[in-house]
Amino acid sequence: MRKAFMFLVAALLLAACGGATPAAGPLGQISAVEAVGGSGAAGFARATRPRQFVFPQDHGPHQEYATEWWYYTGNLSAADGRHFGYQLTFFRFGLAPKPAERASDWGASNIYMAHFALSDVAGKQFYAFDRFSRDAAGLAGAQGDPFRVWLEGWSAEGVGGATPMRLRAQQGEVAIDLTLDAGKPVVLQGDRGLSQKSAEPGNASYYYSLTRMPTRGSVAAGGARYDVSGLSWMDREWSTSSLAANVAGWDWFALQLADGRDLMYFQLRQKSGAADSYSSGTLIAADGTATPIARDDARIDVLGTWQSPRSGGAYPSTWRLRVASAGIDLTITPYLADQELPLATVYWEGAVRFEGTAGGQPASGSGYVELTGYAEQQGQENVRVR
Repeated sequence: MRKAFMFLVAALLLAACGGATPAAGPLGQISAVEAVGGSGAAGFARATRPRQFVFPQDHGPHQEYATEWWYYTGNLSAADGRHFGYQLTFFRFGLAPKPAERASDWGASNIYMAHFALSDVAGKQFYAFDRFSRDAAGLAGAQGDPFRVWLEGWSAEGVGGATPMRLRAQQGEVAIDLTLDAGKPVVLQGDRGLSQKSAEPGNASYYYSLTRMPTRGSVAAGGARYDVSGLSWMDREWSTSSLAANVAGWDWFALQLADGRDLMYFQLRQKSGAADSYSSGTLIAADGTATPIARDDARIDVLGTWQSPRSGGAYPSTWRLRVASAGIDLTITPYLADQELPLATVYWEGAVRFEGTAGGQPASGSGYVELTGYAEQQGQENVRVR
């Protein structure tokens, strides 16, 4: 499965203008589940035990692992109250566990993919774009000190080292130019940063987050530019394999409560529809203290669905999320129903708002939700061939 996935990514890249300015591939050609699943690629390291994290170096690439990503999402508001959600993500897919030893500038050890999406709530518009490139001739790459990851003109980089971070992306008239402060300390997810995804040793990722990053900058959409501010969330993971064969997809929640707390929870869905026992999360206090959330402590009920007119995927669209140990009971609603990325990888990822109670007190806030594996359920003939 890993080899087939990497071949497909390479084919999409090489088919797009020689790799210089790749266009979006056919709808649904790359499965998000296949991208992180499987038993591991030969020669690459696997995440088997907790490790020591060092920053800013660990913001940079980990060539010895097959896959990694830099994930930024956020909710932003303009002075007139206009609300935006954004996503800027970079993915590295290793072709070999060591850098290429080639004299040519076109020698490559990795393929990079990036997604850029913007939700304009008042305009009721959702924009999504993707790009692919080799890490050759300066087209794409990553480094840790000073921190920078880029794919052509889209980039995330540390200002003076690691933070603040500056995000820049533009596609036509849609653009972001944002500065993110660190906010809270780094949160190591799982067991000291080792996030186990199944019983098999090595089916895990190294995973950390910056969960509440004060953000300022500008957004362009609909022919206008807006000065904005709000909160962002950065997720970092790297691995070689992570999912069990019976996992169909996942639902990931990243919620920023108005009381200063943050909540991350991912629910792995088995092909039977049951929640996998390796689903887990973290509740981060206002002072940055992190408390694990076990599978048995959380419950997600789907209150509504939305069906994509493009992929045919039927996605959950409203949820009730409860965490018993913290007395959290939230109803989560998308800002826009249609926040499906109809790209080479088809999935739903969008800005959400929520309200409810926490510890007996009213609770509210905004966040992001990611849903994978739903479009694939419609079958290859419906999703992957257009």
